[in-house]
Amino acid sequence: MPETFDDLWHLYNIIYENDKVYARTTREVKPAEEYARPRRGQRVPVFLGVKAEKITWDKLLGRLRFHGTICEGPETVPMGAHHTINIALNRPLTVEKKKWAKHHVERLEKASKTSEKPITIIAIDDEGYVIGMTKQYGIQVEAEDRIKLPGKLEAEKRSTAVKKYLQKALSSLRHVWTTTHSPIVIIGVGFIKNDFAKYVKDEAKDIAESVVDIKSVNNSGIAGIYEALRSGVLLKTMKHLRIIEETGIMNKVLKRLGRNEHNVVYGFDEVKRAAESGAVETMVLADTILRKTSDEKRLLLEDLMKSVERKGGKVMIMSTEHEAGAQLVSLGGIVALLRFALS
Repeated sequence: MPETFDDLWHLYNIIYENDKVYARTTREVKPAEEYARPRRGQRVPVFLGVKAEKITWDKLLGRLRFHGTICEGPETVPMGAHHTINIALNRPLTVEKKKWAKHHVERLEKASKTSEKPITIIAIDDEGYVIGMTKQYGIQVEAEDRIKLPGKLEAEKRSTAVKKYLQKALSSLRHVWTTTHSPIVIIGVGFIKNDFAKYVKDEAKDIAESVVDIKSVNNSGIAGIYEALRSGVLLKTMKHLRIIEETGIMNKVLKRLGRNEHNVVYGFDEVKRAAESGAVETMVLADTILRKTSDEKRLLLEDLMKSVERKGGKVMIMSTEHEAGAQLVSLGGIVALLRFALS
């Protein structure tokens, strides 16, 4: 039963082509009378099983779509016909695989125990603001606005404009915060972030109580949020969040590569060679590699994961929905940090 959008994300990453998905859905059923005039059928609720051919995740509508051929259903529904099952929040489903890999089970178990609230981050400066919400798959932008304030030489006009700007930013923040009551972090370039924090304290005491940190960054907008993630200024409030761990791992990888060190490798063949030598400390895979690859290649990857774990290494599957994941994809989607350098 997916209860959060993160649950949908986890399901999206463990359900592959040819897996079977069972759920209640609706299906158009045409009249059965032999001599009935052709007319549009009636859409009725049914319980169906579908052998998945295409899996899509619609973040905007908050649902998973499984399209494939019907493998189980009532007599009124023809077996082998195509159908799409939509799974939204609080809609139960059953997933059947020929084989459940260890990382599938671990991912589901971890997701079922995850209870951390998301963090609301507002990056604000004198050019605009962005409000983002942390998710296990990355940052989801909830609101943003750009502005051009009068110059400092027009003090009176600027003061009036700044007040209207802070009021609008607070209104957007309240709209986002009201649905989650999550902790809030205010970041930004310059002094506007401090002015905004004071404005929130004066005008919205309920929201002010949720502000857990105020930090300076060098970049504005979404770039500032990612900077805050990379630099660790949000660790105080997000130390348990998976995205922090993934960003930290990619920082290690990029630093070692930048220094031309020999205790990091990337690409399937190089990682496999390191695993066979027992050198892999942490292997990192992009979720898209497991989700979009062929069955044959996926089995090779899963064998490699087992090999790393048998020799005491750690395996991490990284979301590609945030900056660190995109960096991993640019390296071929598979890297490994090593215990020792390979010759």
